[in-house]
Amino acid sequence: MRTPHAFLMCPPEYFDVSYIINPWMHGNVRKIDNALAKQQWRALYDILTDLATVRLVHPQPGSPDMVFTANAGLVLGRRFLVSRFRYPERQYEEPYFADWFMDRGYEVSLMPRDIPFEGAGDALLDRGTPRLWFAHGHRSVAAAGEVIAARLGCDVVTLRLTDQRFYHLDTCFCPLEGGHVLYYPEAFDAPSRAAIERRVPAARRIAVGEEDALAFACNAVAAGRTVVVNRASAAFVAAVGRAGFSVVQTPLTEFMKAGGSAKCLTLRLDEG
Repeated sequence: MRTPHAFLMCPPEYFDVSYIINPWMHGNVRKIDNALAKQQWRALYDILTDLATVRLVHPQPGSPDMVFTANAGLVLGRRFLVSRFRYPERQYEEPYFADWFMDRGYEVSLMPRDIPFEGAGDALLDRGTPRLWFAHGHRSVAAAGEVIAARLGCDVVTLRLTDQRFYHLDTCFCPLEGGHVLYYPEAFDAPSRAAIERRVPAARRIAVGEEDALAFACNAVAAGRTVVVNRASAAFVAAVGRAGFSVVQTPLTEFMKAGGSAKCLTLRLDEG
Protein backbone atom coordinates (compact mmCIF):
# COMPACT_ATOMS: atom_id res chain seq x y z
CA MET A 1 0.00 0.00 0.00
CA ARG A 2 1.41 3.37 -1.03
CA THR A 3 2.19 5.75 1.83
CA PRO A 4 2.19 9.57 1.54
CA HIS A 5 5.98 9.50 1.76
CA ALA A 6 8.43 10.60 -0.94
CA PHE A 7 12.09 9.73 -1.48
CA LEU A 8 14.92 11.01 -3.66
CA MET A 9 17.14 8.44 -5.36
CA CYS A 10 19.99 8.57 -7.88
CA PRO A 11 20.52 5.82 -10.48
CA PRO A 12 23.88 4.04 -10.09
CA GLU A 13 25.13 4.89 -13.59
CA TYR A 14 28.57 5.92 -12.31
CA PHE A 15 28.60 3.99 -9.03
CA ASP A 16 31.92 2.42 -8.12
CA VAL A 17 34.41 2.18 -5.28
CA SER A 18 37.02 4.58 -6.63
CA TYR A 19 38.67 5.64 -3.36
CA ILE A 20 38.69 4.75 0.34
CA ILE A 21 36.86 7.05 2.77
CA ASN A 22 35.33 4.47 5.13
CA PRO A 23 36.35 1.00 6.43
CA TRP A 24 33.90 -0.84 4.16
CA MET A 25 35.72 0.35 1.04
CA HIS A 26 38.99 -1.36 1.94
CA GLY A 27 39.67 -4.19 -0.51
CA ASN A 28 36.78 -3.17 -2.77
CA VAL A 29 38.33 -0.54 -5.03
CA ARG A 30 37.22 -1.25 -8.63
CA LYS A 31 35.48 -4.45 -7.52
CA ILE A 32 31.88 -3.45 -8.11
CA ASP A 33 29.78 -5.67 -10.38
CA ASN A 34 28.06 -2.85 -12.26
CA ALA A 35 25.31 -5.00 -13.75
CA LEU A 36 24.47 -6.47 -10.34
CA ALA A 37 24.55 -3.04 -8.70
CA LYS A 38 22.03 -1.73 -11.23
CA GLN A 39 19.83 -4.78 -10.70
CA GLN A 40 19.93 -4.39 -6.91
CA TRP A 41 19.23 -0.66 -7.10
CA ARG A 42 16.30 -1.26 -9.43
CA ALA A 43 14.83 -3.86 -7.08
CA LEU A 44 14.96 -1.33 -4.21
CA TYR A 45 13.46 1.34 -6.47
CA ASP A 46 10.60 -0.97 -7.48
CA ILE A 47 9.84 -1.85 -3.85
CA LEU A 48 9.76 1.81 -2.85
CA THR A 49 7.60 2.92 -5.78
CA ASP A 50 4.95 0.49 -4.50
CA LEU A 51 5.17 2.15 -1.06
CA ALA A 52 5.83 5.83 -1.81
CA THR A 53 6.62 8.42 -4.45
CA VAL A 54 10.21 8.26 -5.71
CA ARG A 55 11.93 11.21 -7.40
CA LEU A 56 15.23 10.97 -9.26
CA VAL A 57 18.30 13.19 -9.49
CA HIS A 58 20.61 12.75 -12.48
CA PRO A 59 23.87 10.94 -11.71
CA GLN A 60 27.07 12.79 -12.56
CA PRO A 61 30.39 11.44 -13.87
CA GLY A 62 33.16 11.79 -11.31
CA SER A 63 30.74 11.37 -8.39
CA PRO A 64 30.51 7.60 -7.84
CA ASP A 65 28.93 8.00 -4.38
CA MET A 66 26.16 10.34 -5.55
CA VAL A 67 23.93 7.25 -5.56
CA PHE A 68 23.88 7.64 -1.74
CA THR A 69 21.36 10.49 -1.75
CA ALA A 70 20.84 10.32 2.03
CA ASN A 71 24.02 12.35 2.36
CA ALA A 72 22.83 15.20 0.09
CA GLY A 73 21.57 17.33 2.94
CA LEU A 74 18.73 17.77 5.39
CA VAL A 75 15.12 18.38 4.30
CA LEU A 76 12.65 20.10 6.62
CA GLY A 77 9.40 21.19 5.02
CA ARG A 78 10.36 23.28 1.99
CA ARG A 79 13.82 24.01 3.32
CA PHE A 80 16.99 22.18 2.34
CA LEU A 81 20.30 22.46 4.16
CA VAL A 82 23.05 21.31 1.78
CA SER A 83 25.73 18.96 3.06
CA ARG A 84 29.37 19.97 3.44
CA PHE A 85 31.23 16.73 2.85
CA ARG A 86 34.33 16.05 4.93
CA TYR A 87 36.21 14.39 2.08
CA PRO A 88 37.01 16.22 -1.19
CA GLU A 89 36.00 13.10 -3.13
CA ARG A 90 32.35 13.79 -2.38
CA GLN A 91 32.30 17.58 -2.45
CA TYR A 92 31.61 17.57 -6.21
CA GLU A 93 28.09 16.35 -5.42
CA GLU A 94 27.06 19.39 -3.40
CA PRO A 95 26.07 21.81 -6.22
CA TYR A 96 24.06 19.17 -8.08
CA PHE A 97 21.93 18.44 -5.05
CA ALA A 98 21.59 22.15 -4.27
CA ASP A 99 20.40 22.80 -7.84
CA TRP A 100 17.88 19.94 -7.74
CA PHE A 101 16.17 21.42 -4.69
CA MET A 102 16.47 25.01 -5.87
CA ASP A 103 14.85 24.12 -9.19
CA ARG A 104 11.88 22.73 -7.27
CA GLY A 105 11.31 25.83 -5.20
CA TYR A 106 12.99 24.84 -1.96
CA GLU A 107 14.66 27.43 0.24
CA VAL A 108 18.26 26.22 -0.04
CA SER A 109 20.95 27.18 2.47
CA LEU A 110 24.57 26.19 2.93
CA MET A 111 26.42 24.95 5.99
CA PRO A 112 29.60 26.99 6.62
CA ARG A 113 32.46 25.47 4.63
CA ASP A 114 34.56 24.81 7.75
CA ILE A 115 31.78 22.76 9.40
CA PRO A 116 31.53 19.28 7.86
CA PHE A 117 27.96 18.00 7.83
CA GLU A 118 26.73 14.96 5.90
CA GLY A 119 23.00 15.49 5.76
CA ALA A 120 20.50 12.77 6.53
CA GLY A 121 23.41 10.39 7.02
CA ASP A 122 23.97 12.05 10.40
CA ALA A 123 20.70 13.94 11.01
CA LEU A 124 17.46 11.97 11.41
CA LEU A 125 14.07 13.29 12.42
CA ASP A 126 12.21 11.38 15.09
CA ARG A 127 8.88 9.86 14.02
CA GLY A 128 7.07 10.29 17.31
CA THR A 129 8.01 13.72 18.60
CA PRO A 130 9.49 16.90 17.07
CA ARG A 131 13.18 16.27 17.59
CA LEU A 132 16.22 15.75 15.43
CA TRP A 133 18.79 13.08 16.24
CA PHE A 134 22.23 14.31 15.18
CA ALA A 135 25.53 12.41 15.37
CA HIS A 136 29.17 13.37 15.07
CA GLY A 137 32.44 11.54 15.55
CA HIS A 138 33.51 10.43 12.09
CA ARG A 139 32.08 12.67 9.35
CA SER A 140 29.91 15.51 10.68
CA VAL A 141 31.29 17.67 13.48
CA ALA A 142 29.52 18.63 16.70
CA ALA A 143 29.26 22.30 15.67
CA ALA A 144 26.95 21.28 12.81
CA GLY A 145 24.28 20.40 15.36
CA GLU A 146 24.39 23.95 16.71
CA VAL A 147 24.01 25.40 13.21
CA ILE A 148 21.05 23.12 12.49
CA ALA A 149 19.32 24.07 15.73
CA ALA A 150 19.77 27.79 15.00
CA ARG A 151 18.98 27.60 11.28
CA LEU A 152 15.98 25.26 11.33
CA GLY A 153 14.66 25.74 14.86
CA CYS A 154 14.92 22.03 15.68
CA ASP A 155 15.23 20.40 19.08
CA VAL A 156 18.55 18.66 18.43
CA VAL A 157 19.75 15.65 20.43
CA THR A 158 23.49 15.26 19.87
CA LEU A 159 25.00 11.77 19.86
CA ARG A 160 28.60 10.61 19.43
CA LEU A 161 29.61 7.68 17.23
CA THR A 162 32.62 5.64 18.35
CA ASP A 163 32.89 2.64 15.98
CA GLN A 164 34.38 3.55 12.59
CA ARG A 165 32.37 0.83 10.88
CA PHE A 166 29.29 2.88 11.71
CA TYR A 167 30.56 6.17 10.39
CA HIS A 168 27.14 7.78 9.87
CA LEU A 169 24.18 7.80 12.23
CA ASP A 170 21.94 6.11 9.67
CA THR A 171 24.20 3.04 9.63
CA CYS A 172 23.30 2.26 13.26
CA PHE A 173 20.09 4.15 14.10
CA CYS A 174 16.70 4.36 12.41
CA PRO A 175 13.60 6.22 13.67
CA LEU A 176 10.34 4.40 12.94
CA GLU A 177 6.74 5.53 12.97
CA GLY A 178 5.15 6.13 16.35
CA GLY A 179 8.42 6.97 18.09
CA HIS A 180 10.07 3.55 17.79
CA VAL A 181 13.78 3.39 17.02
CA LEU A 182 16.07 0.70 15.67
CA TYR A 183 19.63 1.07 16.93
CA TYR A 184 22.91 -0.69 17.55
CA PRO A 185 23.89 0.48 21.07
CA GLU A 186 27.58 -0.39 20.76
CA ALA A 187 28.05 2.17 17.97
CA PHE A 188 27.60 5.00 20.49
CA ASP A 189 29.48 6.23 23.54
CA ALA A 190 27.88 5.74 26.97
CA PRO A 191 26.41 9.27 27.29
CA SER A 192 24.79 8.91 23.88
CA ARG A 193 23.23 5.56 24.76
CA ALA A 194 21.90 7.17 27.95
CA ALA A 195 20.49 10.09 25.93
CA ILE A 196 18.61 7.67 23.67
CA GLU A 197 17.31 5.65 26.61
CA ARG A 198 16.09 8.78 28.44
CA ARG A 199 14.04 9.89 25.46
CA VAL A 200 12.77 6.63 24.01
CA PRO A 201 10.82 4.27 26.30
CA ALA A 202 12.16 0.71 26.50
CA ALA A 203 9.03 -0.61 24.77
CA ARG A 204 9.86 1.49 21.71
CA ARG A 205 13.58 0.76 21.53
CA ILE A 206 14.60 -2.12 19.26
CA ALA A 207 18.23 -2.92 20.03
CA VAL A 208 20.00 -4.70 17.18
CA GLY A 209 22.80 -7.23 17.65
CA GLU A 210 26.17 -7.06 15.94
CA GLU A 211 25.34 -9.58 13.21
CA ASP A 212 22.35 -7.57 12.02
CA ALA A 213 24.18 -4.29 12.53
CA LEU A 214 27.02 -5.43 10.26
CA ALA A 215 24.44 -6.35 7.62
CA PHE A 216 23.25 -2.72 7.95
CA ALA A 217 19.82 -3.74 9.23
CA CYS A 218 19.60 -0.32 10.90
CA ASN A 219 20.27 1.32 7.52
CA ALA A 220 16.61 0.81 6.76
CA VAL A 221 14.06 2.70 4.71
CA ALA A 222 10.94 3.18 6.80
CA ALA A 223 7.81 3.78 4.72
CA GLY A 224 4.77 3.70 6.96
CA ARG A 225 4.75 0.35 8.75
CA THR A 226 7.14 -1.24 6.24
CA VAL A 227 10.88 -1.45 6.93
CA VAL A 228 13.07 -2.17 3.90
CA VAL A 229 16.56 -3.58 4.55
CA ASN A 230 19.43 -5.35 2.81
CA ARG A 231 19.27 -8.44 5.02
CA ALA A 232 18.06 -9.31 8.51
CA SER A 233 18.01 -12.25 10.90
CA ALA A 234 14.85 -14.02 12.00
CA ALA A 235 15.29 -12.43 15.43
CA PHE A 236 15.36 -8.96 13.88
CA VAL A 237 12.26 -9.63 11.80
CA ALA A 238 10.45 -10.95 14.88
CA ALA A 239 11.44 -7.97 17.05
CA VAL A 240 10.34 -5.48 14.42
CA GLY A 241 7.16 -7.46 13.89
CA ARG A 242 6.31 -7.28 17.59
CA ALA A 243 6.47 -3.49 17.28
CA GLY A 244 3.90 -3.64 14.49
CA PHE A 245 6.13 -3.38 11.43
CA SER A 246 6.78 -5.69 8.49
CA VAL A 247 10.25 -6.24 7.06
CA VAL A 248 11.10 -6.43 3.37
CA GLN A 249 14.58 -7.71 2.50
CA THR A 250 16.28 -6.91 -0.78
CA PRO A 251 19.98 -7.68 -1.37
CA LEU A 252 22.23 -4.62 -1.68
CA THR A 253 25.59 -6.35 -1.45
CA GLU A 254 27.29 -4.23 -4.10
CA PHE A 255 26.47 -1.05 -2.22
CA MET A 256 27.66 -2.57 1.04
CA LYS A 257 31.13 -2.69 -0.55
CA ALA A 258 31.05 1.11 -0.48
CA GLY A 259 29.60 1.30 3.02
CA GLY A 260 25.96 1.92 2.14
CA SER A 261 22.64 0.13 2.04
CA ALA A 262 18.91 0.86 1.70
CA LYS A 263 18.68 4.06 3.74
CA CYS A 264 21.89 5.46 2.24
CA LEU A 265 20.35 5.10 -1.21
CA THR A 266 17.36 7.32 -0.34
CA LEU A 267 16.66 10.80 0.97
CA ARG A 268 13.22 11.33 2.47
CA LEU A 269 11.55 14.41 1.03
CA ASP A 270 8.38 14.64 3.11
CA GLU A 271 10.04 15.77 6.33
CA GLY A 272 8.63 18.21 8.83
